[in-house]
Amino acid sequence: MDRRTLLRTAALAGAMAAGGCAGGDDDAVTFFFQARPEEARARLRIIDEFQRRRPDIRIRTIMSGPDPLQQMLTYCAGGKCPDVLMAWELLYAGLADRGVLVDLREFLDREPDYAARLRADGYATLRDTFVWDGGQYALPEQWSGVFLYYNRKLFADAGIRPPTRWSEAWSFDEFLAAAQALTHGDGRTRQWGFVDAWVPYFSAACFGMNNGTEWFSPPVRPTRTNLGDPRFAAGLQFYADLAVKHRVSPSVGDRQSVSAQDLFRSGRAAMLMGGHWLYSEFTGRDDLDFDVTVLPVGPHRGPGAITDIGSTGLAIAAASPRREKAWEFVKFATGPEGQAIIAESGLFVPVLRSAMESPGFAAAHPTLRNLEVFTEGPDNSRPLAVTPLWGKVEALLERGCNRVLRGAAAAESLGGQTTADIDQLLRAAV
Repeated sequence: MDRRTLLRTAALAGAMAAGGCAGGDDDAVTFFFQARPEEARARLRIIDEFQRRRPDIRIRTIMSGPDPLQQMLTYCAGGKCPDVLMAWELLYAGLADRGVLVDLREFLDREPDYAARLRADGYATLRDTFVWDGGQYALPEQWSGVFLYYNRKLFADAGIRPPTRWSEAWSFDEFLAAAQALTHGDGRTRQWGFVDAWVPYFSAACFGMNNGTEWFSPPVRPTRTNLGDPRFAAGLQFYADLAVKHRVSPSVGDRQSVSAQDLFRSGRAAMLMGGHWLYSEFTGRDDLDFDVTVLPVGPHRGPGAITDIGSTGLAIAAASPRREKAWEFVKFATGPEGQAIIAESGLFVPVLRSAMESPGFAAAHPTLRNLEVFTEGPDNSRPLAVTPLWGKVEALLERGCNRVLRGAAAAESLGGQTTADIDQLLRAAV
C-alpha cells in the first residue's frame, strides 16, 4: 500500500469511526476487515443494505492496519476478538488451528436447504479453500485470482491477438514473443512488454503451476513443496528470465523507481499481471483502452491455464457472544443478496454464479470484451498453500525465490536447501 492510499484509508477509517457503523453500541456485531478506500465503500453498501433489512442487528466496523493477522491475534488474545473477521486464503488456517474461528457447519447444518442452494450456486474451488480439518471455517466473499491486463491499442498496433478464455491459453513461447514485440525504447521512454503488480515470487509460482505441477503437495496441509520439481523450476525460471534474460520486464532494481500500475496507466507497459483489485485504478480513463487475458502455459501443461484462488472469506470468532447475529450478517454478505451488491459495485468479483452471470456484473465492466476471464476464473483457480505455518514458510520462500528473481541463482537451485528447509518445517507440523 503506497503512502497516498494509506493516508486515504486512514481518513476513511476516521470517517467510518465517526459514523453510525462504528458507534458505541456494545451489542453491535463487530466486523474486522482490510480494504482500500474504494473497497471499504463497497463493503459499507453491503452493511447499509443488511441493516436496512435487519434493523435489529447493528454492525460496527473495525478497519485493519497493515498486518491484519497480527492485529486479529492481538484482539483475540486480549479477549476482544471481533465477531466477524475477514479471512485470507493464506492466513486463515493459523487462526482455525488455534481455535479462534468457529466451524460454520454449526449454522449450515441447521439450514440444509440454504446450504444446498449456496453449494449449488458457488464454486467448490473457493469454498473448499476454507475447509480445514473437515470444518468450514469461512465462506468465500470475493475471488481475487490473478490474470493479465493488456493495452488494446498497443496490441492492435503490434498485430497481436491474446486469448480470451482460460481454456484457450497461449504458450510460454507465444507469450514471450508478444512481450518481445511490445518492448522497445530505452530509459524513461522504454515501453515494457510485461510488468507485474503482484508479489513477484507469488507470480513466479503461478508460472510454475502453469507448467504442470502444484507449488505444494497437497495444497491444503502440505507435507512438501515442489520447488525442486523440474517442471515447476522451469516455469519459475521462465518468469525470472522475462526480466533477467529477455529484458521484456523491469528488473528488481527498475521496480524501485516506478510502479507497475503507473507504467501500465501511462501506456509504457503493454501487459500487467495483477488481480481485479486494480480494475478501479484503470477503468474510466480516456487515455487507456484495456482488456484482460489469461496467463500462459508451459510445455508440461495445457491447453488451459490456471491461476491462484486468491479468495477472501468471512469467518466468525469462536469466542463471539453474538454468534447468531454474526451468522446472519455472514449469510447475507456471502449469499445472493450481498453478492449481487458486490457484482454491481465493480470493485470485487463475486463468488456465486448467479451474481457472476448477472446483468449488474456485466454493467460494472462495460468496456471489457473478455469478461469470461472473470466469470470462468474461479473454476480455473488452484490454491497456493493452506497451512498454519505460512508465515515461516513464506520467509524461506522469499529468501530463496528473490535470489532467482534477481538473477543471482538458477531456479533449479531451490530444489536443494530451500526445499529441504521448507519440507522439514511442513512435516514437523503434520
